[in-house]
Amino acid sequence: MNLRPAQARLIAAVASHGQLQVAAGVCQMTQPAASRMLAEIEKNLSTKLFDRTPKGMEPTPAGWVMVRHAERIANDLWQMSQEFNDLKDGLGGTVRVGAVTGPALGQLVPAIQKLKSDAPGVEISVEVAPSVQLIQALDRGDLDFVLGRVPASADWRDFAVEIAQDEVVRLLVRDGHPLLCQAPVDMAALENLPWILQDRGTPIRAAIETAFAEEGLHSPKDVITTSSLLVIVALVSQSDAVAPMSQEVLDMMLEPPVSANFKKLALTRPVTVVPYQIVTKRHRVLPAAAVTLLRMVRERVLSHPSSPMTG
Repeated sequence: MNLRPAQARLIAAVASHGQLQVAAGVCQMTQPAASRMLAEIEKNLSTKLFDRTPKGMEPTPAGWVMVRHAERIANDLWQMSQEFNDLKDGLGGTVRVGAVTGPALGQLVPAIQKLKSDAPGVEISVEVAPSVQLIQALDRGDLDFVLGRVPASADWRDFAVEIAQDEVVRLLVRDGHPLLCQAPVDMAALENLPWILQDRGTPIRAAIETAFAEEGLHSPKDVITTSSLLVIVALVSQSDAVAPMSQEVLDMMLEPPVSANFKKLALTRPVTVVPYQIVTKRHRVLPAAAVTLLRMVRERVLSHPSSPMTG
């Protein structure tokens, strides 16, 4: 019960190498010190752990019991050391991050892929949800940082906020949609079409309603409300419905390896959403791995600016 880590390492090394001198070197001690330590262990246990044979030191039956557990102890200590050093260096530990859909695909996923290639031991959890839910989770301490928007109802003094990028809104339709041959189209051509929109008050829906209002038009009346990408895909593929989404989501739908049977419906005017933000909880110390991922996300944002072109 009082076996010390250094003693466990020595027992495991003697069993592995069969020579006390070699085991002493592995444990970074002199042979006399290793001999004294082994003698002390055997004295405390009142039994011999190794027989000295012409082939080297071989465990006795009692020795095999000690060796089996000593090897496990030595390995666990080594693993603990590695994980602790990785944690300090940002190469291990856990990161919990939240994002709205566009930034999740455009900025967060590439940053996560880079971090995992550098540090496979980091465990990363990602929550994709509306900003209100994400900011509440950040405030509770359930997330390390968020790519989203601090709602007006939140106390901004509680958060450190960095303006990131605009989200560019694109329109997804099925391949063969009747308006594709007329593109680019204006908002008036879309007024009476069926639409698939997120809940009222969400940024992309607000941007679409603003675009109609700026053209002196009413917001669409034929609307299905959902935030589920799977439901959107199913509805768009079987109707002439129009689904607004961020540039990043549309790119995923249209480009390899997904290359779904959909098209982008070009507009005569740009539609953008108010910039999303990089949000952290003020005065909260982040784990090293979260700091590393946050730095990579910032680098992505700076090197991949949004472009609110028409189309």
